[in-house]
Amino acid sequence: MINNNAQFTYQATRISTATKEQLLLITYDIGIKSCRTAENALSAKNGKAPDYDLANREIIRAQEVIRELMVTLNRDKAGEMGDKLMQLYEYMYQQLVDANIKKETENIKAVREMLEELKATWENALVQLLHEYQEAHPEDKDLQNAMNEIEGKKTEQSASPAKPSAPTAPSAYKAPAQSAQAPKRSFTLAG
Repeated sequence: MINNNAQFTYQATRISTATKEQLLLITYDIGIKSCRTAENALSAKNGKAPDYDLANREIIRAQEVIRELMVTLNRDKAGEMGDKLMQLYEYMYQQLVDANIKKETENIKAVREMLEELKATWENALVQLLHEYQEAHPEDKDLQNAMNEIEGKKTEQSASPAKPSAPTAPSAYKAPAQSAQAPKRSFTLAG
């Protein structure tokens, strides 16, 4: 019980302090995890019968993730790319609906792979923007430490404990509305 509370607190803090770009990556992570869990639930392995209830819950969670991506997509800002991304999200959503009806893993796996590819694309774009910012601001040691961490290097001890002001990547996504309370989500992080 204590572990679950600590995990929930960590996740809530992670989300409430995340940039809109980090929220996008977190959202992709949730969708990927949900698809993977649904795939495993439907796969009869080690003599275990498929767990259709778990698969249903996780497919619905993945659908909610896709809906969240659709709602936050700023098509005006993204232009033609946004329209194509919306079509892809609609296709992924329908694949999940079909997977839930048929209780087959093929569509779920396809959606998971698309989410993984989209997440990797966004991560690469963000890292590239951070590199460009870093080149323009070599004096920013906090950013250097963050880049080292991203690249898997040892980080230097920061002289200042202050949180760095990270550059904001251009994004086709709208930041969720901020309020004094935690933002309401249509999907849950526990699972």
